[in-house]
Amino acid sequence: MIFQRLSKGDDEDLSIQRKFFANVFPAMLAFAFSGIYAIVDGFFIGQKLGDMGLAAINVAYPITAFIQAVGTGIGMGGAIAVAICIGQKNEEGQKHYLSNTLVLIGISCIAITVLLLLGFPILLQWFGAGGELLGLAEQYTQVIAIGAAFQILGTGLTPLIRNYNGSVIAMCSMVAGFLTNVVLDWLFVMVLSYGMTGAAVATVIGQAVTAAIGALFLWKKKKLQCLLGYRPSKGEIHRILLGGLSPFGLTLSPNLVIIVINKAAFLYGGDHAVACYAVVSYVVCIVQLLLQGVGDGCQPLISQAYGAGQERDMHTVRRMAYVTGGILSVVSMGVMYSLRGVIPGVFGVSDGLTQDVARVLTIFLLGFVFVAFLRITIPYFYAVKRTLFACLLIYGEPILLCLMALLVLPSILGVDGVWISVPAVQMILTALGIFLLVWSQKKTKATELPS
Repeated sequence: MIFQRLSKGDDEDLSIQRKFFANVFPAMLAFAFSGIYAIVDGFFIGQKLGDMGLAAINVAYPITAFIQAVGTGIGMGGAIAVAICIGQKNEEGQKHYLSNTLVLIGISCIAITVLLLLGFPILLQWFGAGGELLGLAEQYTQVIAIGAAFQILGTGLTPLIRNYNGSVIAMCSMVAGFLTNVVLDWLFVMVLSYGMTGAAVATVIGQAVTAAIGALFLWKKKKLQCLLGYRPSKGEIHRILLGGLSPFGLTLSPNLVIIVINKAAFLYGGDHAVACYAVVSYVVCIVQLLLQGVGDGCQPLISQAYGAGQERDMHTVRRMAYVTGGILSVVSMGVMYSLRGVIPGVFGVSDGLTQDVARVLTIFLLGFVFVAFLRITIPYFYAVKRTLFACLLIYGEPILLCLMALLVLPSILGVDGVWISVPAVQMILTALGIFLLVWSQKKTKATELPS
């Protein structure tokens, strides 16, 4: 039964059902708000600067996503190790993994800031920006690079907070950052007319609010004391980074997809197609992040059950995640389809673009059920240390899209082939995911779980 209770030895008198929703719903909202920062920027910039400003935000967004992916990867890699130690009741191991994770987050803050400040103009050109579009994208990205540390801290601390029964706090921190971003976007872009720079400053300040709340939570929980007398451990650092490879890719992969589709759209449809995809990608991003929240919200429960050797509980949580993700994807398809003619106007696109956005969005909706399966299966794999399987599904998407969107389908269908390639690749990866899941279940025995 999906709604059975956790093992009798569990120290919380809560059913799996209650624990599941207590973790997943806040995680869904937290992920949604973490991705809405750029969407909010796009909304205000689209209203103020029109199609070109909207396209500039879309071109620059993969850099923002890379920053967030670094924080998420390190934070989740550490969170998985911490959760397994909690399941094993290994207090010392838990402290060691937490301290190494926090130090890695700090180092990445410095390294990523320096690297981006030196290289962001080259990256934007490689993403396909040029002329006026490049100038607008540079204004936005320079500020984002300067404030990269706040974004890494905000996204890196969130997975750790969830593993210490802080799912609601993680959600509240994201909501606080989001509301800060909305208010400052309105002030800087609409009132003071600071344009791209103002939108970026609003995003950075919003992430700083999120990071501050996360750090305060860990400090009040007395978890930051693990840094006293810190000694690095190569083995633990290696396991954190290896465990974070999949969450890093899962966060970054949709933005690698944006890069590929932007290039293909420009090649086969010009600036008009790029601006069209900008709106579609914002809308699809919200649903993807909600579904990722379902998968990653389960991670503490699955990893702790894995550490405790409770295979039955792992599979129960996973089944509940599939049901939740399936319902969410179908509802999202219905809502988005009903609003397909309204959504373009929200972003201030021109009348000539509205019909194309509605048509392209309909094509992308076809892949939502496949996305739901993948966004739950991938976190399950990395929560139980099936890193290779998770990586195959994560990094397979941009690789397959390069073939399908740049070479195969557009040569037959033109720019429509670019759009169709997205749900087609998601369907192929879903088939692969089902195969890997069935294969791993046949090979995995309860005795193989850590005792």
